Amino acid sequence: MSLFWRVFALNAVVLGSATALLLWAPVTVSVPVVLTEAVILVAGLVVMLVANAAMLRIGLAPLDRLTRLMATVDLLRPGQRLPEGGRGETAELIRTFNAMLDRLEQERASSSARVLLAQEAERRRIAQELHDEVGQSMTAILLALERAAADADEPLRGDLRQVQEITRGSLDEVRRLARRLRPGVLEDLGLISALTSLTEEFSTHVGLRVVRRFDTGLPVLDQQTELVLYRVAQEALTNAARHAEASQVEVSLRHTDEAVVLAVVDDGRGNGVAREGAGIRGMRERALLIGATLDVTSPPQAGTQVRLTVPSVRKQP
Repeated sequence: MSLFWRVFALNAVVLGSATALLLWAPVTVSVPVVLTEAVILVAGLVVMLVANAAMLRIGLAPLDRLTRLMATVDLLRPGQRLPEGGRGETAELIRTFNAMLDRLEQERASSSARVLLAQEAERRRIAQELHDEVGQSMTAILLALERAAADADEPLRGDLRQVQEITRGSLDEVRRLARRLRPGVLEDLGLISALTSLTEEFSTHVGLRVVRRFDTGLPVLDQQTELVLYRVAQEALTNAARHAEASQVEVSLRHTDEAVVLAVVDDGRGNGVAREGAGIRGMRERALLIGATLDVTSPPQAGTQVRLTVPSVRKQP
């Protein structure tokens, strides 16, 4: 039965019941209306309205649930669906909406994958140019400054040495940026070494104490999964340094028979709500790329926890 006929039937039942009461109930209406008759009529009208509202509420409840889901659905949190039981237009509308969510999630996942892959390719290109072009040019400048300082007299020699140190510091910074853009240690030595290098660099430059807890005997993961785990850890550490006001961060990587779990937990000031900024949404998109689940919690005054779960271990072919 369509929604129109269901609503019509509900109203017909209510109006038919009221008509039957008027026909067979021993109730009359005087002119002018006396108080007791007015009370009976008003009470009957109230009963009719309440019954009609209750029946319509039951009949239209699926549409209310659909409206709430439409207002809160987030494609970065896949799997939000409504039960598809029943028949009629409402059930068909819910099935169509769920199918639309399936298509949108698939399209969002594929488009995010293309964007992230293009982003990683651009990171790799920029890092390569920083290493090959800028790094080599600055190295040549350092050598030229060293030769000039060796042949110069004081006080020019001291000035050249000072410029040489500034240039060396800039070269170190360029190399650090290149490593952040393209973690070569991840490709060369694997995930554990890359996370160790990342946390050591983070501790050195930010000044926070970083505790590492890495399980031994991790399964062999494919390159894409390792890159996602590395990028999520990198973004979580950056957020802890910028927003959490923490003094310590714990980075753990554990595995079970069915999952690999990365957790980054700081002891900063939690705000009770993990705000979904660009960083967290970027982590969610990366998690979708490998079919993983990202949970971000921020209890009040208890720090923030970022937890990435790869449910079925993806082994490298």
